[in-house]
Amino acid sequence: MTLYDWPCAAAFGRVIPKNRIYEHAGANTALKDLFVREVDQIVWSHKLAPETVNLAATKQVAEIQIFRITARTATLDCDVLRAIDKAIPFPLIFELAHGGRVRLAAAYKRPSEAGSARWVVGDYFQGDWLPEDRPRAALPLALNMGALYERLLEPLVAGQTARLIPGMGEAPRTPLTPAEAEHPLSLEERIAQAEAIERQAREVERIKLRLGREKQFNKRLDLHKKLKRASRALELLLGGQQ
Repeated sequence: MTLYDWPCAAAFGRVIPKNRIYEHAGANTALKDLFVREVDQIVWSHKLAPETVNLAATKQVAEIQIFRITARTATLDCDVLRAIDKAIPFPLIFELAHGGRVRLAAAYKRPSEAGSARWVVGDYFQGDWLPEDRPRAALPLALNMGALYERLLEPLVAGQTARLIPGMGEAPRTPLTPAEAEHPLSLEERIAQAEAIERQAREVERIKLRLGREKQFNKRLDLHKKLKRASRALELLLGGQQ
């Protein structure tokens, strides 16, 4: 996983008070309590825009905002990230910092077809925790802001899927067929696959937990059948990732 050396020209460095997020996100008491427990500081650290990174805007991605969250806990509830995403009308990349370590996090965010003022935010993908002082890489090469956004999201999507399935990261990938090479999956399609894999993996684990608690033979037999079907469905989804 990579940490990026955000361009100096894109530096913004504005501390965002939590109450500003509350106002724009329509936060209830439970969400405010979550911010108090888990968030120390929110900094709008960089604005990746045509004038700061010399890339043309696209219809869906005019700018990319980088938010750095100093967390009080090693795990940050995704409702916190979603509230910030709801408050900021641009695609966001988060840097989460805690205990001398930092990780990237983001959800695929696109304008809603219902209107340009509304946004659709998908599931969140998070990178590995890395030392704060780890050397950072330059931004990935891209032709425009939309392509840059995809290049920033791609390793988060791939990395989280690999962590979800033990050994997946080390397993050799099946060579692409000519049709797959000619028509590679779009980022949206890869994200949809990754989200489906995560949902199915959770279903497999849920059935395993029920099986571990169940004592009646007939019910255990039924759960074994369900587990077999769910595991097979997961295998088929993983086949689409190869």
